[in-house]
Amino acid sequence: MGKLRAAAAGGLRRSSRRAAPPAGQGRKGVLPPGAGTPASAPAPPCAQHLFSDPAEIQALRRNLLAWYDKCKRDLPWRTLAATEPDADRRAYAVWVSEIMLQQTQVATVIDYYNRWMQKWPTLQALAQASLEEVNELWAGLGYYSRGKRLQEAAKKVVSELAGRMPRTAEDLQKLLPGVGRYTAGAIASISYGQATGVVDGNVIRVLCRLRCVGADSSSPAVTDWLWDMANAVVDRSRPGDFNQALMELGATVCVPKAPLCGECPVKKQCRAWQRVEKELALATQKLLGKPTPVPDVEDCGSGDCALCPPAVEPWDSGLGVTNFPRKAAKKQPRAARTATCVLERRGCHGAPEYLIVQRPSSGLLAGLWEFPSLPVAQGVQEEKQREVLANHLQACMGQPVAAGGLQLIGEVSLKPRRLQYKLPVLSCRVVHIFSHIHQTYVVYSLPLDGDVTWDPASSPSRWVTEEEFHTSAVSTAMKKVLKACEKQRRKESSPSTGPKRKRGAKMQRVSSTCPGTQLSLHAFLLAPTAK
Repeated sequence: MGKLRAAAAGGLRRSSRRAAPPAGQGRKGVLPPGAGTPASAPAPPCAQHLFSDPAEIQALRRNLLAWYDKCKRDLPWRTLAATEPDADRRAYAVWVSEIMLQQTQVATVIDYYNRWMQKWPTLQALAQASLEEVNELWAGLGYYSRGKRLQEAAKKVVSELAGRMPRTAEDLQKLLPGVGRYTAGAIASISYGQATGVVDGNVIRVLCRLRCVGADSSSPAVTDWLWDMANAVVDRSRPGDFNQALMELGATVCVPKAPLCGECPVKKQCRAWQRVEKELALATQKLLGKPTPVPDVEDCGSGDCALCPPAVEPWDSGLGVTNFPRKAAKKQPRAARTATCVLERRGCHGAPEYLIVQRPSSGLLAGLWEFPSLPVAQGVQEEKQREVLANHLQACMGQPVAAGGLQLIGEVSLKPRRLQYKLPVLSCRVVHIFSHIHQTYVVYSLPLDGDVTWDPASSPSRWVTEEEFHTSAVSTAMKKVLKACEKQRRKESSPSTGPKRKRGAKMQRVSSTCPGTQLSLHAFLLAPTAK
């Protein structure tokens, strides 16, 4: 049985993969000729992981595209890609959407995308914008380096490529900074009709379930296999629509948890679904006392398959199709602490104004504006932290700043999908989680009586009103810092309220002489009091 499986898998593997590269140019994850012995090469995957039947591939394409034509979401970048006759503007429209959609949900992106395309409808318009303008529009979308790289690439297209976008996925990836393999494939297939596949998070999930890929989908070798699968199944006549359909399926039907398998247009081509159905059938036969059939030759679980789940993580019947994909445990983000001070003064009309300074042009949150901040080491006592921040402010403002003058606020704890305020406490903590950093902002406030000049050698600065602050290129974390300060100020200025009266006491105070008060039967029958 094992020999039969290995022979079938080896033959199907050769038929489903593209031609081997020249000697010395082996694919990542596959040894080039002469690099090792056959015994050291990875075992070929089981046949069930491969797209080898042309009829099955055609059915997959046909069913998926029919579903997409009927059920696709109406999104602004899809409209532009379908209606824009100019190839460069069409590619630009797709490019902007793909960059914005990286690590960001569609519902969040739509408004940003519409405002972006309204302000910079062409590459030439974006190339003439300043980084400050780009950051202002991008504020709140996160991963700010995306907007910066997008503008840098637009400038390169205009200045070095005569305003003409590269026409293939290979050239897009090679010539444009910030454009990776996925973005290049998406632009080329959707804008130019190049028959190339794409692999993003949604596609990974769909392909892993279609072919029961249980190995770590983030490993380079498995990633290469997934790209080969995507290139093998992409529809040659409608590559852009097919790629979008595959992503749409992963976003709306083949979701990470509780997938809607009953609504899936390609469940007949899904090996994970077939396995679930087979298990149900076997369980039914067992209950009826019927003999169970011999396992299929192509069943996964040989133990040495490159795409099967590891032996220590076998198939879990309770998970069904959500057994796939499986990923390695994510690394915990490193912890970082920052002391932040909200410097506030009264403007000419009595409204509060805040001092914000600009971050360096490179690194995390490059070019954004923030309240004066200073990184502090983990474990530093609050008293020492306050002193260090006061010294930093004093050096930048050129006037004495007493550590005791820094006003302490309440505590703000930002957790995934939940924002909690706990007031009052000794200090304000804004915890902001980036993709790789667990950032804690320890917030102070310092009201000022007069004007203050910030040292320009330290960083650019400006005073802004609250309205100007929210329209500036500031991060979401800084907006939460200001919100915490304003909440504490309102709390301090509001009059104290006495203890709540008990409900019973309130009921006893109801007077029968009050107009509009419903009288009890006893009170109604009493004779009216003489006046």
